[in-house]
Amino acid sequence: QVVESGGGLVQPGGSLQLSCAASGINLNGFAIAWFRQAPGKERGGVTCVSASGSTFKYTDSVKGRFTISRDWAKSTVNLQMNSLKPEDTAVYYCAAGLYVEAVCELSPPYDYWGQGTQVTVSS
Repeated sequence: QVVESGGGLVQPGGSLQLSCAASGINLNGFAIAWFRQAPGKERGGVTCVSASGSTFKYTDSVKGRFTISRDWAKSTVNLQMNSLKPEDTAVYYCAAGLYVEAVCELSPPYDYWGQGTQVTVSS
């Protein structure tokens, strides 16, 4: 089971850190991706990191603002979100996938999905 945490309400320009953890599986062996879905929009990929930690991908709209990182000791994956904008408002989902070590993708398929955490950027 994959679980996200760290969502909330933040003002434009602010920061939040999301965390992805799991029970029953060790996230260190999986490629991890963050997806988001805003009201009335399709779910889309935000960022991903390969199982090896050597490959990172970001969707264009978050480049330079968001950073994905692995905490190998805790077997978790964090998403640091800076300079948040109202258009970043969405439910954020963490997903774990069995890709080869240096691969991750910003689109499905992924094997395990969390329930999502709400991020709201508003003044």
